[in-house]
Amino acid sequence: MKKIIILTAMFILLGVGCAKTTEEVKPQVKGVKEINKVAEVTKIITEQKNTMRNFEQYKDLAAEYSKAVIKTNKGDITIEFYADKSPITVNNFLNLAEQGFYNETKFHRVIRDFMIQGGDPNSKGDNTAIYGTGGPNYKFNDEFNSETLVRGSLAMANSGPNTNGSQFFIVTAEATPWLDGKHTNFGRVIAGMEVVDAIENSETDPRDNPVEPVVIESIELV
Repeated sequence: MKKIIILTAMFILLGVGCAKTTEEVKPQVKGVKEINKVAEVTKIITEQKNTMRNFEQYKDLAAEYSKAVIKTNKGDITIEFYADKSPITVNNFLNLAEQGFYNETKFHRVIRDFMIQGGDPNSKGDNTAIYGTGGPNYKFNDEFNSETLVRGSLAMANSGPNTNGSQFFIVTAEATPWLDGKHTNFGRVIAGMEVVDAIENSETDPRDNPVEPVVIESIELV
């Protein structure tokens, strides 16, 4: 079920007079700080509203689907989701998949003995310089849980706290304890790990892009 937190902010309008004496300067400085604080809060609320607007359009597909098959030009990878532990993250992935968002994107970042990463719409083109910079034009909060990131885990890629979008990665290392509590773990591979291993062993360029493109042709919800 979607969990949407509705934020409400109450703002106080501060009146500031012209500076004439030393005693009057201090209240003015305080007023400027308060105005800056209001502007910062307004920005945060606007960003949150944009995020919520996107989620309001989403369906609770986690109630219908517990798995997905990522169909690549290297073979199929079947994922089982942790909908009870990371419901927003799972629904985000399912909705994007149903919309065809991931179709023709690539596993654009592959690091041996670590992980394979995909889900960037910018990877549909040939400009590898912008691979890894794209997303769905919104961000949402982390949903950490008790599941540790180990071989076969499906997790969200991000650029810092609460910056999740569409990019994800599958762990190929036996364990990655340094990532626990930093990346939302929302599923695991239950079939096709040999395909993940084949992708992991792809020849890559200096930017970790596979020399031979690994394409997500489609994602089937099961």
